[in-house]
Amino acid sequence: MSSIKDGMIVILSSPSGAGKTTLVKKISLENNFHISISHTTRLPRTNEINGKDYFFVNKDKFEILIKKDEFLEYAKVFENYYGSSKQAVIKNLDNGKNVIFDIDWQGTEQIKKKKLNYKLITFFILPPSRKVLFERLSNRDMKDKNIVEQRMKQFDQDILHWKNYDFVVINDELEKCYYEITNLLKSSINNTFKKYDKKFIENYIDNLLR
Repeated sequence: MSSIKDGMIVILSSPSGAGKTTLVKKISLENNFHISISHTTRLPRTNEINGKDYFFVNKDKFEILIKKDEFLEYAKVFENYYGSSKQAVIKNLDNGKNVIFDIDWQGTEQIKKKKLNYKLITFFILPPSRKVLFERLSNRDMKDKNIVEQRMKQFDQDILHWKNYDFVVINDELEKCYYEITNLLKSSINNTFKKYDKKFIENYIDNLLR
């Protein structure tokens, strides 16, 4: 049974390369948020640490965890599994800790469908332009052309899910985007909801897809 002392859930989603992971880390450092560390079957990047960025496991281990119903949500993205530990998340929430998620639209939909008795606020993050997104992915994925092209193709599909989120924010400048998110969070917590210009976002996304 949830109570007013429980934590809340905040989700940041975005197409790959739009900057949600950086934003999640910044929000967690400067606010009272505990990052939900996902399990994944993909290999770690050079700057990633097991148990801090992700719990890196093989496919067999991940599928065992699925069978044991250990995940609050999980999804297969670019041939790799990602999933959030149910036990760890619920324990933090029940102990009054706010939990922030860095997950895609598939995981977000799974959490929403569970109708958990905790406050839930969702954000969809957009890149400043298609060109900037391509540059970010090229740098991040070590200039692997096939990986970058795969992610750019997926971008056109992932971006269509923005309408299912409470707020949509453009990450054209990190500090600006961060303050916009934190201000929207404060307004949501205080029940003084601020709206965003949906027509502007629709036009913005149309331009991104050209």
